[in-house]
Amino acid sequence: MDVQTVSNKLSSPRQNPGAVQMRIKSITANCDRLSQTKSMVMTDPGHPAKAVSRHRRNHSQHNLADIIAGEKPDTEKCEYLNKAKIAEGGKKLRKNWASTWVVLDGKKLLFYKESKQQALTNLKTGCKPESVDLYGAQIEWTTEKSSRKNVFQITTGSGSEFLLQSEKQASMFSWHDAIKKAIDSLGTDGKLLHSNIRKSSSTELVNRCGESSPAVKETKPEHRRSLIFKLTYSASDSGDKNGVKNRLKKFISRRPSMKTLQEKGIIRDQVFGCHLAALCKREETTIPNFVRQCLKNIEERGLEADGIYRVSGNLATIQKLRFLVDQEEKLNLDDSQWEDIHVVTGALKMFFRELPEPLFPFCFFELFVEAIQTQDYQQRVQSIKKLVSQLPKPNHDTMKLLFRHLQKIIAKASENLMSTQGISIVFGPTLLWPQFDTGNMAVHMVYQNQIVELILTEYSEIFGPTDE
Repeated sequence: MDVQTVSNKLSSPRQNPGAVQMRIKSITANCDRLSQTKSMVMTDPGHPAKAVSRHRRNHSQHNLADIIAGEKPDTEKCEYLNKAKIAEGGKKLRKNWASTWVVLDGKKLLFYKESKQQALTNLKTGCKPESVDLYGAQIEWTTEKSSRKNVFQITTGSGSEFLLQSEKQASMFSWHDAIKKAIDSLGTDGKLLHSNIRKSSSTELVNRCGESSPAVKETKPEHRRSLIFKLTYSASDSGDKNGVKNRLKKFISRRPSMKTLQEKGIIRDQVFGCHLAALCKREETTIPNFVRQCLKNIEERGLEADGIYRVSGNLATIQKLRFLVDQEEKLNLDDSQWEDIHVVTGALKMFFRELPEPLFPFCFFELFVEAIQTQDYQQRVQSIKKLVSQLPKPNHDTMKLLFRHLQKIIAKASENLMSTQGISIVFGPTLLWPQFDTGNMAVHMVYQNQIVELILTEYSEIFGPTDE
């Protein structure tokens, strides 16, 4: 082939512009047909085919649009609730309440920050909600994590914890039941029992009857051994269940008792929050040692302190003192870190407030209230005296020492500005309260203060003459 022939062939496209354009049009048509090819999904003849949107943003945000527009095919509930996230991955977080648009969507909870109108306008921004997977989650009512009413806690399988709350009690009961039902439907193993439908693509065939024909990837050699083990285990799983139960029963039966752990020092009973009788029995006394130490220290250096028992000490320092007492470490209240006497008085008040049963036992509360309502003063004093004499020995002796100490505080009223009535207001709700809240808190508070004030005024008549 000579040079002239090659030159003619290379220049032939320029000499046939019509043929080149027809070729370009043919390629463009083929590309259009390929781009318009639908997914090879076998549709149900009884259901008409739906129009498929090809915009990626429409696919990622169709759930939010359906919820806001009122079309909720998979949504069970949606409402504005107060939400607080208190833990993430087992790590505690600071509790911050926020009003949130909450959506229960089958197997997950969705939290939207913005309102419905804002969400409509933000569809173009691609904002996504916070999603909580309900696989293996737990739900329970709680009164310890928040002072608000109608609060329940959701703990996810990954260790995150959420609090949901609303002032509408009926609404919260409905949410609790709906979420619990959703969790139960997922099963205890965290697997949802659903149809065998996989995502369709241009290279997969999926039918609605649960039969699929995806391309099976060849198992790598290094994973074959683990695959064989899994298949063997799943085949003998039913036979191993009884063995696991038996081993668990043996483990539980062999666990050491609480008494054994306490004797070995693994578990220690704390001072704060312990029953008064149990604490005195452990210390082999009728008055807790911590109470004796506090009263002695206050009388040595705090009788003339302005606003004693009325002024609060630093809470962080009080908690530090409490920690040392609970760890049964040697306590020296004359140490410089307890220099503020209000820290000692604050710790003493906290001790009495955190008793599981107050210094005036629950079974005596109504009796003391009836006695303080007696019209005749002398009869009132005798009724209170009789009830005090019937108290358990630890309660009686601790009360006697405490009220004797409070009398010394009142004797210095000109310096510390604490009168009998002021002391009664502080210690009334601290030393006695009803076992159940009957809604008469204001009335009870009046009686609590009057009972403490009467015992302080008639101390010698009720407890007898002092040794000093």
